[in-house]
Amino acid sequence: MPNVAMWGKALTAMPRIGKSDWDELDLVSRWLIATRSAVIVMTFTSAAFAGVLAWKADGFDPLLFALVTGGLCLAHATNNLINDLTDYWKGVDKDNYFRTQYGPQTVEAGFLTVRQLMTYAALTGLVALGIGFYLVFVSERGDVTLMLLAAGAFFVLFYTFPLKYIGMGEPAVLVVWGPLMVGGSYFVITGTWSNEVAVASLAYALGPTAVLFGKHTDKIEFDREKGIRTLPVILGESLSRKVTVGLLLAQYPVIAYLIYVGFFHPVMLVSFASMFSLGRVFQVFSRPRPDGPPPDLPPGVWPLWFVGVAFWFTRRYSGFFLLGLVLDLLITKF
Repeated sequence: MPNVAMWGKALTAMPRIGKSDWDELDLVSRWLIATRSAVIVMTFTSAAFAGVLAWKADGFDPLLFALVTGGLCLAHATNNLINDLTDYWKGVDKDNYFRTQYGPQTVEAGFLTVRQLMTYAALTGLVALGIGFYLVFVSERGDVTLMLLAAGAFFVLFYTFPLKYIGMGEPAVLVVWGPLMVGGSYFVITGTWSNEVAVASLAYALGPTAVLFGKHTDKIEFDREKGIRTLPVILGESLSRKVTVGLLLAQYPVIAYLIYVGFFHPVMLVSFASMFSLGRVFQVFSRPRPDGPPPDLPPGVWPLWFVGVAFWFTRRYSGFFLLGLVLDLLITKF
């Protein structure tokens, strides 16, 4: 019987469940948990960002928007499944106390067999690919959409290995959640490529990139032991903390530039209200990671530290950013 309550929980958080709980779940709940659907909201936001910009440019097509959004979310889900398979085969998730904080590794936990997870990944990926082929060959978006599809497939297949292992995972996230998703979705919806939209995408993509930087900074020692050379492993903790803060701060000059050139209405300055939350960011990232959980840290959060604050701030920034986009659209269109 469908567990609608679990659907909502899996879409908003990382459920911590045991094997007995898993065995009682319906197929949809299992798929949502296995794909870590709670983080796929970042992909939905990128597509929605492109949709708002397309509407503002009088080029919004609801069918194309729905297809590109669904395709991107399914591609992200496929990437998460492939990520789990790759990490399981390479032994990364064995005794990985970090991994348990952001969703169960369904094979490592014994929820799914390798074959079952491969089936999940294959079916999810094929649906995403089918949507991509429709957009290329039926919607008459042609060669540019094909190139975007190929680029997306590359990152889905090779983010976990080798990109993450050679310090290219973080730049990949900036490209994917920025120009590729937002700029690419805007092109698919409107049929027009916009360099300004590609630049505007950075005002959002810098946030998820900072969150990833924070997570990898938390895991420096663990990743180094496993031979995973993320950028924080290469740069070291001190410089990585500064880079994470720099990524969060860089969002504001992007917005200011786009207001200056007339792409955004000045009402987008409402996004700057999130700067009042930077105090906590500076406080946490100005010091090395503590050896243990501080007394005021909520139970169940540790060993995550930097990523928690980066995600906390990004959610606040995203709320004001979305408010600015809505006000911009209302003022511009009405």
